[in-house]
Amino acid sequence: EKGFGFISTENGQDVFAHFSAIQTNGFKTLEEGQKVEFDVEEGQR
Repeated sequence: EKGFGFISTENGQDVFAHFSAIQTNGFKTLEEGQKVEFDVEEGQR
């Protein structure tokens, strides 16, 4: 809905995620509880 959210790592840390970083074909969306693989990168604030 908002275009951004947070992904929780296995150790409980929350990582900011923006829809533009989702690498998939079609509509870029994630569902709550969905398992994903990701790399953490520093970006502009």
